Amino acid sequence: MAGREAEGTVDEVLPGGLYRVSLEHGEKIRASIGGIARQTTVRVIAGDRVIVEISPLDPTRGKIKRRLG
Repeated sequence: MAGREAEGTVDEVLPGGLYRVSLEHGEKIRASIGGIARQTTVRVIAGDRVIVEISPLDPTRGKIKRRLG
C-alpha cells in the first residue's frame, strides 16, 4: 500500500534514525530512511531537501525515498 509523495526539508535529526521533516505545504512529519536510500547509505542532515512517501495509515509518519541535490 503506497502513500502519496511530497517534497520537504529536514528540520532536525531525531534519535533512533528518525528525522523531523517540514513538507512544502506546511505540514510537519516524522520520517525514517526507507527503500533504496537505506541500501545505498544515504546521509541526511538538517537542511537537506528530500522526497518523502507519507503513510496512508498515519499521515504524521513517512519514509525518506531520496535526497535532492
